[in-house]
Amino acid sequence: MPFSDKVAVVLVEPQKPVNIGMVCRAMKNMGFSDLRLVNPCDYGVDTEAQVAAVSARDILDRARVFPSLAEALADISLSVATTRRLGQYRKETMPPGVLVEKMVPLLAENRAALVFGREDRGLFTEEVALCRWRATIPTAPDLPSLNLAQAVLLFCYELQQGLREKGDRKKRTLAKTGAMEGLFGQMEEVLSGIGFLNPQNPDHQMHALRGIFNRAELDEKEVHILRGIFSQVEWAAKKADRESA
Repeated sequence: MPFSDKVAVVLVEPQKPVNIGMVCRAMKNMGFSDLRLVNPCDYGVDTEAQVAAVSARDILDRARVFPSLAEALADISLSVATTRRLGQYRKETMPPGVLVEKMVPLLAENRAALVFGREDRGLFTEEVALCRWRATIPTAPDLPSLNLAQAVLLFCYELQQGLREKGDRKKRTLAKTGAMEGLFGQMEEVLSGIGFLNPQNPDHQMHALRGIFNRAELDEKEVHILRGIFSQVEWAAKKADRESA
């Protein structure tokens, strides 16, 4: 499989058919073809999307639609939230060049996705949390936001350049998003049960824990080990409760 075929572009709730079409054209310009749409606007019979796609209508026709970002990323190991806004839960945000340096060596064994948010509001915090990495395009402060298709084009260009200059790749298969979300869900349940998480705001500590484990770049075996540990913690906590009753 060509490495460009292992990278998906994910649009979360795109609002304008013309932008979807322009994204298709930008993707084909750079050799990418896997377009995934999460709760998109109605673009199927809208000629604006088709006209804007020009010679990339095949990408538009093959685009897959998902009801949630989690489902769109279920088979993805290297998910990247693209965001203009920074903040407490959007730390360690990389420019495209740094992202490409990290991503390209891992594409031999992993599928990747570039995730783009709504034209007016971008990605919500919980959507950013679903992704392993975060990236942003540095822009002038007078007009920091980019058109959706412009942002897709810039990221795809940087990635295509990185693929052309590829060197040795790490033979390492990372855990997919679905497996990581299973781990995080179990982690939250167990840590809440033993009183580690603040019941008034468990998401705050979970964001920090997500960051720790995403930086570790876990593979499927490591996720399985961690889930076994949390299962044992849960068993031990319930055993202690029974014995103290």
